[in-house]
Amino acid sequence: MASIKDVAAWAGVSVATVSRVLNEHPSVSADARTRVLAAVEELGYRPNAVARSLRTDQTHTLGLVISDVLNPYFTELARSVEEEARALGYSVIIGNADEQPEIQDHHVRNLLDRRIDGLLVSPTDGGSPLMLDAARAGTPMVFVDRWIPGIDVPVVRADGQAAIRDLVAHLHSLGHRRLAIIGGPAATTTGSERVEAFRAALAEYGLALPDAYIGQGDFQAESGRRVTERFLDLPEPPDVVFATDNLMALGALDAVRARGLRVPDDIALAAFDDIPWFVHTDPPITAIAQPTGELGRAAVRALVDRIEGRTPRSVTLPARLVVRRSCGEPPPSPTPTQSPSPVQRSTS
Repeated sequence: MASIKDVAAWAGVSVATVSRVLNEHPSVSADARTRVLAAVEELGYRPNAVARSLRTDQTHTLGLVISDVLNPYFTELARSVEEEARALGYSVIIGNADEQPEIQDHHVRNLLDRRIDGLLVSPTDGGSPLMLDAARAGTPMVFVDRWIPGIDVPVVRADGQAAIRDLVAHLHSLGHRRLAIIGGPAATTTGSERVEAFRAALAEYGLALPDAYIGQGDFQAESGRRVTERFLDLPEPPDVVFATDNLMALGALDAVRARGLRVPDDIALAAFDDIPWFVHTDPPITAIAQPTGELGRAAVRALVDRIEGRTPRSVTLPARLVVRRSCGEPPPSPTPTQSPSPVQRSTS
């Protein structure tokens, strides 16, 4: 394997000049830069990333702490983060918080110890002294999907309020009046925000959200199952259950089926966070879709702006309602079939 000395000898320059070229120092002449880069290409030289990071004080590595790697939403988010980071010359180390604040802080601490250049976090709760200290110390940081009030860093997220209003309008148009919600942890911004947006949307139609129709989940399937069972045991069960994340929606579906009931004949179901297999359930689930890939890419760009000395900005993208058939929607009209033309008709 070629060394930096081999590159210097091939290019006819000093080792120091090679180092300056590799670190993009402006003091190198165009001729010397051309010869060094030609030598690097010819010899197949690869700089030692660890040694280089010690000289430049950069590792070209980002940390990403997601709330739950088993949640398809966060899996897609992580993929888009990794792809965008790679395109910008950065690697990503991922930590899974499993919706537990202590595991979240464990990953944050370890990532900071590894001298990452910046940190992307989807917080598991509304407070973390460790992240507050890191932000105050100047660690480049961006919150994605969720955020922690009081920590002044850019936030990249989707605005689901308009989509939730669209969902309530859709449910109302189908004749549903008793609407229940499975909320996420109240300590998370998305957990509290989605419940309040749902309450406000119901009020626009003169509908109340009784306490009996509010369930406290934890963004896990088991909590969706447990809350839905409680809804079904009420003297007057709701017409619709709106689960504010995809895993809780799947838990709700399990609870309905375990009772021998059918969606939407006996109770309707809608979800926040669309996932690919919602189209394959029976019936396909009406859901609010977030622009997950765009969120991941925007979060990386904001963080790299901060790392490289530019001014990052917060980004809010719209979510949208995807109407399917889990809330009593009429089936799509069949597409008229046409007889094949003589050219299309098989002669075999």
